[in-house]
Amino acid sequence: MSTKNILLAIVAVVVLAAVVYTLTGTDSPEVYFEKVEKERDKQFKYLRFNEDSPLSKEQKDQLGTLSFYPIDPQYRVRAKMVAIEDRKVLELPMSDGSVGKYIKHSFLEFDLKGSPQKLLLLQSLNEIDKRNFFLAFADATSGVETYGGGRYLNLRQDGKNSIEVDFNLAYNPYCAYNPDFACPLPPRENLMEVAIEAGEKDYLAKKD
Repeated sequence: MSTKNILLAIVAVVVLAAVVYTLTGTDSPEVYFEKVEKERDKQFKYLRFNEDSPLSKEQKDQLGTLSFYPIDPQYRVRAKMVAIEDRKVLELPMSDGSVGKYIKHSFLEFDLKGSPQKLLLLQSLNEIDKRNFFLAFADATSGVETYGGGRYLNLRQDGKNSIEVDFNLAYNPYCAYNPDFACPLPPRENLMEVAIEAGEKDYLAKKD
């Protein structure tokens, strides 16, 4: 093969790799870690400086950092969305004893570190963008290293029948910081037996 043909072949491979990278949306490890860190920093700044933060002025003044598990790509998974044909309204208990209402949209099926999982995906009754979803879950770390009332994920559908679930982005509900806030508790379908050692840790545990 001539030098010209070799160069053309190399260029073709590079172009193909770039196209595949663009279509799959796969991030390099460096880019992925940076994205997660930015989201965590955004969360901290909201709690520390935003006027709508659940923290009191005293809590804001004392807040130096939030506590997270180290970023672990194994907790970033692609889940199959299994639609619920009869999408009834679920009355979800709130931390103050009241009830919140959500649509039971679909079940998420995925493997996590070789263990099959199935979680209930919810959608707010007032959600305008039907690609946005809410996932409340509790796991074996709840009440130990993470908030006892569970943690949340905001998910956005990015596939025809699939969605990315990244537990590294799991965050605490407002009631983890301030008991005056009412927060939805995880449905029974989302009480996980495995330990999700990813995402935000318990705020109160950090203060002890």
